[in-house]
Amino acid sequence: MQWIMLLLAGISEITWAYFMKLSNGFTKVVPSITTLIFYVLSAVFLSLALKKLPLGTAYAMWTGFGIVGTSVLGILIYKETLNAAQIICIVLIVCGIVGLKIF
Repeated sequence: MQWIMLLLAGISEITWAYFMKLSNGFTKVVPSITTLIFYVLSAVFLSLALKKLPLGTAYAMWTGFGIVGTSVLGILIYKETLNAAQIICIVLIVCGIVGLKIF
């Protein structure tokens, strides 16, 4: 159950970051409120995951989910580009997340 909470925390992390971009510096009401809601949800889910998971592992995975997820959203939605070094670094983050889960 703690892994599901951590996954939900990661999804919430990606969601609030996406809506923060849409909020245009918190000048648009609905995206701003959505940002705040998912920010709180992310913290709540992370805190629930931390009941059973080690802090270092959970926090590293949570931030990793956020980095990878927002990078993918940036590419898919905003047509952002990554160079080879950036792609390698993101792949290394994914490897780190998988490694933390396996070991």
